[in-house]
Amino acid sequence: MRRTLIAGSLVAVCVAILATDYAVANRHPFATRPAAEQKRVTAARLARKSRDGAVAWVLIAAAAAFLAFAKGLVKPEKPRAPGGQGRQAKAPGPLRSAAAPEMDLSFVDQVVAQIGRGKEAAIPLLGAIQKHYRYLPDEALRRVCELTEITPAEIAGTSSFYGQFRRSPVGEHIVRVCHGTACHVSGARQITEELRRYLTIPEGEDTDAARMFTLDEVACLGCCSLAPVLMVDGHTAGKLTPATACDALKVTA
Repeated sequence: MRRTLIAGSLVAVCVAILATDYAVANRHPFATRPAAEQKRVTAARLARKSRDGAVAWVLIAAAAAFLAFAKGLVKPEKPRAPGGQGRQAKAPGPLRSAAAPEMDLSFVDQVVAQIGRGKEAAIPLLGAIQKHYRYLPDEALRRVCELTEITPAEIAGTSSFYGQFRRSPVGEHIVRVCHGTACHVSGARQITEELRRYLTIPEGEDTDAARMFTLDEVACLGCCSLAPVLMVDGHTAGKLTPATACDALKVTA
């Protein structure tokens, strides 16, 4: 703070000297003065010019020092904690991942012992695992590869080829909307979009945050005469509109 004041004062003094010299130099017309006076004025002007040159350099240096010192006085505003008034936000600590509960894989051991360990057992094993866990958990699939002759590549290929297998958890209720030809031309897409809004399913997902409903698009439900049609936990509803499709979910209540 003190250095800033000194530099600022020096700037003010230099500016005052230069302004005074300029005013003195232009106070009286030079041509109207006597010859002796003109020589004295000329000598004085040369002296002022030399002095003003030095003062100008001092002014530049003082101004630079003032700006540097003044910049140091300006402190960046400290971040505030969200929702707080004037409280400094604390730096986040290291991220800690919550340990996921260990999955009980005893069922996998049992079903492998019952069905078999050969490559031909892949589809029956995946079907049994999905029926038990309601999807194909990665831990269960790794366990299958450890206990059988089935490779991870074969597991991945089989589980992705057949549409009935799921690799992500499903909701408590499965909603299947038919998107076959008859249902498609009758407004199946509009029904699906309305159900997504009604169930607040995020974009790119098929299950709501609470994992109550999973919305699936299927090729056919075998009810073309009822198009557009959906099925909720085995209950079929047809001749739907976007508004009545949401009412069809009430059978789960």
